[in-house]
Amino acid sequence: MWGPLKITRMTESQLTPVSATHDTAAPDSPDGVEQEVRAAVHAGLPSAIADLAQLVRIPSVSWSAFDPANVRRSADAVAALLTETGVFDRVEVKQAPIPSRGDDGGAESLGQPAVLATRAARNGRPTVLLYAHHDVQPEGDAADWETPPFEPTVRGDRLYGRGAADDKAGVMSHVATVRALHEALGDDLDLGLAVFIEGEEEFGSRSFSNFLQQNSAALAADVIVVADSDNVDVDTPALTVSLRGNVTFRLTVSTLGHASHSGMYGGAAPDAMLAAARLLATLHDDDGAVAVEGLRSYTGAAEPPAFSEEELAEDAAFLPGVRSIGRGPILSRMWSQPTITVTGIDAPSVANASNTLLPSVSVRISSRVAPGQPAREAYEALERHLRAHAPFGAVIAIDDVDLGDPFLVDTAGWAASEAKRAMTDAWGAEAVETGIGGSIPFIADLVREFPEAQILVTGVEDPDTRAHSPNESLHLGVFKRAVLAEALLLTRLNARES
Repeated sequence: MWGPLKITRMTESQLTPVSATHDTAAPDSPDGVEQEVRAAVHAGLPSAIADLAQLVRIPSVSWSAFDPANVRRSADAVAALLTETGVFDRVEVKQAPIPSRGDDGGAESLGQPAVLATRAARNGRPTVLLYAHHDVQPEGDAADWETPPFEPTVRGDRLYGRGAADDKAGVMSHVATVRALHEALGDDLDLGLAVFIEGEEEFGSRSFSNFLQQNSAALAADVIVVADSDNVDVDTPALTVSLRGNVTFRLTVSTLGHASHSGMYGGAAPDAMLAAARLLATLHDDDGAVAVEGLRSYTGAAEPPAFSEEELAEDAAFLPGVRSIGRGPILSRMWSQPTITVTGIDAPSVANASNTLLPSVSVRISSRVAPGQPAREAYEALERHLRAHAPFGAVIAIDDVDLGDPFLVDTAGWAASEAKRAMTDAWGAEAVETGIGGSIPFIADLVREFPEAQILVTGVEDPDTRAHSPNESLHLGVFKRAVLAEALLLTRLNARES
C-alpha cells in the first residue's frame, strides 16, 4: 500500500498501462501521428497527476457557507495550467451574475469564478468546447475519511481526496489532452479550442446561463465535451446518453405559533414533526416507488442491461437484510424513473431534544426527473401533491427552489460515433452507451444556447469513485485511458473539415 502521495517519484510502471498500437507506423502517417499522441499522453501522465494533486489540495467548496477565496484560488491555479500550455490565445478568470429567483428580494450577486480559455480554429477545422468544473463538494464528517480529504493520497491504483475525481480529474483530463496535442502536433494543431472550467457546478450552476449568454461567441463550438460522468467499470468506457433532471427545494411544515410542552398538549395538538413525517410518507408507495401524480417515467429508452439485486447491494453498500425499492429493471429505476429523496432536515438534534411539540420543521427535498419531462412541470406536480396532502391543516411553505432539465444525447451524430471509436481504441474495450441517474442540469442550458452543437458526456469516474462521499477517489488507470481517448478524439477532429 502506498502512503501519502509523492508524485514526483512515481513511475509509469506504477500506473495501469494502456497498450500501444501501430508501433512501427511512420510519424507523418495518420497512424504515426496518433502514435506520437499516445506517446505524449504516456510521457505527460506523471506531471498531470502531480498537477491534479495540487488542485486537490485547494478546498474549493462553492457552497455559500464556505470561504469563496478558495474557489478563486482554485480558478487561478487552473488558469495558470491552461496558460502554461502555450496553446490558447486568451485565458481569463470570469464571473457572471446570478439571476434573481424571486425569493432573494431581487438582489443580484456574482457567481463563483470560472476559467475561460480560447483558441481560434485554423484552416477550416472545427471548434471543440471542453467543459469541467473545479469546485467540489464539502468534505462532510472528516472522521469518515481514511485520509485527510484535501491531502491527496495514493493507495493501490487510486488517488484519494475530495475532488480527485469529481471533477478536478475532469479538469486535468482536458489540460493533459491539450498538452499532448501541442507536444505531438505542434504547428499542425489547427483545431479550434474553448475550455470552460466552471466554479459552481456543485452549488447548482446558478450563474451558468448568464455566463453562456455573456460569452456565447467565445464558447460557440461544433462539439462540446463534458467531462463529468462515469464509466461502466475500470475496464469499460462509457458515453453517457441520458441524464435525469433535478428539482430541489426547502419544504417547511408548520403547525404551531410556538413550541409547547409535549406532556401538557401532546395527543391533542399536532406538532410539526408528526405532520412532516406523515406528509413525507405520502411521496412513496409501499414498494418505495414515487407516488406523486404527474411525475413521469421515460418510456422511450431501450431495455437496460441486466443489473442484479446483488450487484446493486454491493455497489450501494446495503446493510444486511436491506432490499431495493421501486419496480421494474434496476437500471431503469436508476436511469429512467423519477425519484424523491429527503437530503436534509432542520430539527433539534437528539442531544438537544427537549419535551416540546415542535412548531416548524424544514427539510430539503431532492427529486430526480426522468428524461423527457421538463423540470418545471415536475416541480409543479410536487408542489400540488404536498399542498394537497398536508395533514392536520399544516401550513406548507416552499422556497430555495432549483430546477434542472434532463438530457438525451442524439447518438446519430458523427461526433458520438467518433467519441465511441476513440474510447474503444484507447481502452481496448468496446465503448458502451449508458444512462446516468444523476443530473448535470447545465447541459440543458448548453443545448438552448448552442442548438447545433453535438454534446458528448464523458468522464473519469467508475463505480468505486464515491463522488460526493467520504473517501472519494480516482482510478489512475481510468484517468490515463480517459485522457488518451480524448486526445485521440481531438487528433481525429483536427484532421476533419468543419
